Amino acid sequence: MDDGIPGCSTREDSDEEVFLQNASDEEHHFSAGSMLKLQFRSVKSKASWKDDIGMAEVIEKKGKLWVTTGIIREGRTYCSIEETLYLMELGALNVVDNCDICIPLTDIYRRAAGWEDGCCWELFEVYKHLKSLGYIVGRHGVSWSMKDTSKTVHKPVALEVTEENNQSVDMGSRDEKCLNELFSEMHINELRPDFDVYLPNNKFRKTSSGDPSFLLHLSRGLPPSRAEIEVLEKQCGEIPLKISVVEDGRISFFSFDKVELPVLP
Repeated sequence: MDDGIPGCSTREDSDEEVFLQNASDEEHHFSAGSMLKLQFRSVKSKASWKDDIGMAEVIEKKGKLWVTTGIIREGRTYCSIEETLYLMELGALNVVDNCDICIPLTDIYRRAAGWEDGCCWELFEVYKHLKSLGYIVGRHGVSWSMKDTSKTVHKPVALEVTEENNQSVDMGSRDEKCLNELFSEMHINELRPDFDVYLPNNKFRKTSSGDPSFLLHLSRGLPPSRAEIEVLEKQCGEIPLKISVVEDGRISFFSFDKVELPVLP
């Protein structure tokens, strides 16, 4: 058992030309279990919150954070609620509503705490902790980019559109409809991995992300039973599984190995 875990244009291709550096904009200002020190920056990215899909669509990109944040669909970058909240805490993102009015941070906190948009507060704490350590974290099963041709053991959720649909449906509304269907299928209490986690990598690319280093499942309430762990491991295939538990602000990570007990004579 292991209880620890040791970036800009709106076009997808140009996003991938920017590499994440060790001394990135994603400065780490907190330790495990502590609150993030809010940052104030003169230059921020801008995103518009979309209530119908429970995500933020990035309008203006500033800095290198976008190399490892957000998914790309048809040249547009979308952020999940945990990514949105994390960047707002860093002071790297302003979020506006459909009237172009800035949304206060407290409103996004309220959404996360209210178990909305496929997230909960404990899940955000785990995401924030891993990001603070330099890990690259994405929603499990959601491909970073439709151009990602990496061979993965687990099958990512793809947003496939036929040529006929492409001609008959507006691109923006089509994207949002697909994303809405994608995230509406994710349930907070569903027994499945929550995050795909990659080791820090300054050459990470959304178009060729490869397999994650491990998959992470947040245990809600009691630790999962042996039967539940076996179900999760089957979903992971050959990729290692870690279980996360959040209790009183303390975040712990566990992994399990099979042990063959000696047969007594």
